[in-house]
Amino acid sequence: MIGSLFAGISGLNANATAMTVVGDNIANVNTTAFKANRFSFANILSQSLGGGGGDDIGRGVDFWGTTALWSQGSLENTSNPTDMAINGRGFFMVNDSSGSSFYSRAGEFSFDRNGDLRNPDGYLLQGYQVTGLSPTGGLILGGITDINIPGNSTSPPAPSTTFTVDVNLDAGAAPGQTYSTTISSYDSLGNSIPVTLDFLNTGIGQWTASASIPASAGTGATLNGAASIPVTFDPSGNLLTPPGDVTVGLALTNGAAAPQNILWDLYDAAGLNRGDLTGYAGQSTTTFQTQDGYPAGSLRSVAVDESGVVTGSYSNGQLTPLFQVALVDFPSLYGLTKMGNNLYDESLDSGQPLPGTPGRGTLGSISPRAIEMSNVDLAQEFVKMITTQRAFQANSRVITTSDEVLTELINIKR
Repeated sequence: MIGSLFAGISGLNANATAMTVVGDNIANVNTTAFKANRFSFANILSQSLGGGGGDDIGRGVDFWGTTALWSQGSLENTSNPTDMAINGRGFFMVNDSSGSSFYSRAGEFSFDRNGDLRNPDGYLLQGYQVTGLSPTGGLILGGITDINIPGNSTSPPAPSTTFTVDVNLDAGAAPGQTYSTTISSYDSLGNSIPVTLDFLNTGIGQWTASASIPASAGTGATLNGAASIPVTFDPSGNLLTPPGDVTVGLALTNGAAAPQNILWDLYDAAGLNRGDLTGYAGQSTTTFQTQDGYPAGSLRSVAVDESGVVTGSYSNGQLTPLFQVALVDFPSLYGLTKMGNNLYDESLDSGQPLPGTPGRGTLGSISPRAIEMSNVDLAQEFVKMITTQRAFQANSRVITTSDEVLTELINIKR
């Protein structure tokens, strides 16, 4: 009967530990990206000296350990543009002040005063720096580094290289009549340079075009290297000359790169007239104009998309990709070492981290403006709590019953 006492004690200890696991799961029901733990028991055997079959006697139960449940937690939308949730496999990579890497699925991040993107504990989020764009528009990525976007960062200016302008010149205009339209361009310093196109009617379907800029910006402008060029139309009002695109040369004296040549885009790559410059009957007017330059801009906001690309929005209207969040996967999630504060570390059992970009390979995508919630199922935990409590009570009954039997045994001597 002494053995039954120790079997009952093992049951009490094992179920008490199991209740701790249940309590930990319930306590973390609102913990960001928390993964619930499942407990397991193993029986204890004491084999007889004879070693024969059927002589193995149960000696109670042992708490076998816990296993993390890596199912996806539900997503909660937030108003923070730098909050991120991983939809699928993967972990965020964060570094501490010494540069050591840890891994987390908790995507609550915000910028500090230095422009570093950190989690609530101050760990730095890691990402690939965008170094350029490929000819097909894809991102060219550098190495993995701290995501840092200073609040005073600027977008450099881009000088105008091409412009289009939709102009109709009145077919009924009398010789000597003029029409002018102005388009804003930008030099290499980001200064706005108004370029005025002047059209002078010289006859039916015949005009001359010239360009000018303010004296404060430069000494003048040319069209195809000349002071003026002829502009003619056929009887249907379609452009005949110039027969190709026109180069507008700006003689700048304001410190910007000079001369600045801007292409007046009148024909497509096949040499066909775009129909931007027409000579129809009706009032001379400008209906549309655009150019590809822009001034310098200051950072206004930052956003993250489903590919984890961190894009800066600048006051000059430019949306510039700056970083792409790095995600990490492991050969075995069950081998990760828990570090507390929603952090994990690699181990020999987990294997080495496998970094990559969101949506590639086994890695999931990013859900911006969201965080992953705990995957704890409260209903299931309450059921486990009840069964664990009952098991604890039953083992305590084994102890009390064994004690009563021992008492009767001792009373035999009386």
